[in-house]
Amino acid sequence: MIIEIGIVAGEIWHFLDQHGEVTLATLIQGIDKPKDNVLMSLGWLAREGHVVVQQKQGDCQVSLRK
Repeated sequence: MIIEIGIVAGEIWHFLDQHGEVTLATLIQGIDKPKDNVLMSLGWLAREGHVVVQQKQGDCQVSLRK
C-alpha cells in the first residue's frame, strides 16, 4: 500500500505543477485513482510540507508549496 501511496503522491505533484491551485474535488477527479488513495497521498505530501491545503470560500484548495 505504501508504494501505491507514493505513486499517487507523484501523480498529485505533477497534476498540481501543471494546473496550479485547484479544489480538492478537481484534484480527485483529475487523478483517476480511488478517492481514499488520493486523500492518503495528499496527507503524506501535506505532512512532508510539499503541498498547502487551505479552506477558501467554503471549499478546500490545494497547491504546491512555493
